[in-house]
Amino acid sequence: MSPRKSVEQELTRDMIIDTARTLFAQSGYQHVSMRKIAQALEYSHGALYYHFQNKAELFYAIVAKDFSLLNHLLIEIMNEELTNTEKVKKILLRFIQFGLDYPNHYELMFLTRNRDIQQHLQMAPVESYEQFAQTLSTLCGSRVTAQAIWSVFLAVHGFVSVHCRNEQTYEEVEGVAKTHIRFMLKGLGIEEEG
Repeated sequence: MSPRKSVEQELTRDMIIDTARTLFAQSGYQHVSMRKIAQALEYSHGALYYHFQNKAELFYAIVAKDFSLLNHLLIEIMNEELTNTEKVKKILLRFIQFGLDYPNHYELMFLTRNRDIQQHLQMAPVESYEQFAQTLSTLCGSRVTAQAIWSVFLAVHGFVSVHCRNEQTYEEVEGVAKTHIRFMLKGLGIEEEG
């Protein structure tokens, strides 16, 4: 067996996903080829096709994995021993933190505009938003409308988008994020505890 073959056997889906995510976020979907991803990984592009049929399938795998990570954060918070108000606050802060801690993930999940791939991505963002909306609705009860939940999502998303574009970390904007969340809680008619 040649040394090249043994190296290729070590190539994993996660290695491909991590490298491709960075390249897609930096250059845009349309400017990244499977060959370019392979070059960044220092593998032949044929090795990538063992794991993914094409670039669209790879992109979808990245976004599905990233939405799964975000959705898991919501589930973890819902299972914590906190009041409903504390859970709402923590969910909104964690959404912001997720976007700023994982800007490449966030870029691909919410800010990709390529028409060729948007049709493949429609379900993941919709399912994630529905989980977000259902979670807030459950925690806030009848006092919150669907329009209010959508407004909160847009406010959080806008905050993340601005600070991602400015390449700021969560630690750099944590105080502003907490103030932003307090305004949103007031808009939902939720009084902060303590």
